[in-house]
Amino acid sequence: MRVFVVAGEPSGDALGGALMAGLKTLAPDVEFAGIGGPQMQAHGLTSRFDMSELSVMGIAEVLPKYFHLKRRIAETAQAVIDTKPDVLITIDSPDFSLRVAKLVKAGSDVRTVHYVAPTVWAWRPGRAKKMAAMIDHVLALFPFEPPYMIAEGMACDFVGHPAATVPQASDTQVADFRSKYGLEGAEPLILVLPGSRRGEIARMGPVFGETLGKLAANRPGMRMILPAAEAVAGLVQEQVKDWPVQPVVLDPRGMELQAGLAEKRAAFRAADVALATSGTVALELAAAGTPMVSAFDLHWLSRAIISRMVTTDTGSLINHVTDSRVVPEVIGKDFTVPNVVAAMETLLADPSGELAAMNETMDKLGRGGEAPGLRAARAVLARMG
Repeated sequence: MRVFVVAGEPSGDALGGALMAGLKTLAPDVEFAGIGGPQMQAHGLTSRFDMSELSVMGIAEVLPKYFHLKRRIAETAQAVIDTKPDVLITIDSPDFSLRVAKLVKAGSDVRTVHYVAPTVWAWRPGRAKKMAAMIDHVLALFPFEPPYMIAEGMACDFVGHPAATVPQASDTQVADFRSKYGLEGAEPLILVLPGSRRGEIARMGPVFGETLGKLAANRPGMRMILPAAEAVAGLVQEQVKDWPVQPVVLDPRGMELQAGLAEKRAAFRAADVALATSGTVALELAAAGTPMVSAFDLHWLSRAIISRMVTTDTGSLINHVTDSRVVPEVIGKDFTVPNVVAAMETLLADPSGELAAMNETMDKLGRGGEAPGLRAARAVLARMG
């Protein structure tokens, strides 16, 4: 069995690695080709080019790289057609993935699967109908998503979210982590998550840094830990040099993959609260039981365009899954240092309000059940007959 698989950012690489592991369990003769990062490469993928080329978000951010991305789309689609796999699986990154799938459908009869349903429940609901022209089967992370896909004629299976089943660091591992980095007396210990894309870090980082400086001014025991994604670790190290207070940066470069992931999980559990760029990292924080302030902004042009397409009043996945608004958000034009400081001060005063919603989210996303990667692999094979 030949599978061509494409991921364009770290969260997609994690999904792809788990899916590949599941496929190897259920179909031991499987062979992989495509594009992915270290977690997919650990399962036998030789990436056609560096996945970080695709980690671009926002309309204004994409424009300078438009022609390069267009070439990569054509190159990838042709590679799929030439490889003649049994199935093409694209993972998230819809601006890239769905364009590849469209070209593949136009030039072959390869079956197409897209892993991570588009957020049509949050913005641009018409995407589901357009997607049906090039996608046969969707793997959904959230239980409320399949009806949107099925209504447009695609097969869709809810396979659960990996954040709900990833093992969490033990109390001993947390204590060892705090000792390793001299954080035993940190009060509070703040987890800082400025994003995994270069554009996010450049945009979010200065506000995060100034915010943390103001919070630390009246908290002599406050410490910060920043787990950096491998592809942007150098950029993070360079940027935090200008922050008024210095976080401990966890740099996974040169570390064995599983050791780096274990250290990241220990950091998530060790922290008292988090300041996080909005996205799927909210679910990792929920799994670790770490309350957060969620923040996000785009280039002003992207913000102006996208704000007209949004159909929800919250970008927090925890708020969506629980139909609540317990996770505080500082988004768009409201993303300023005073607003982020105020949200963090409120959270630090009483971080307990988010915990019930976090537990509910994990239960709804499959905690205690079969690993999502294996469920996703089973769904792919079942729909292929």
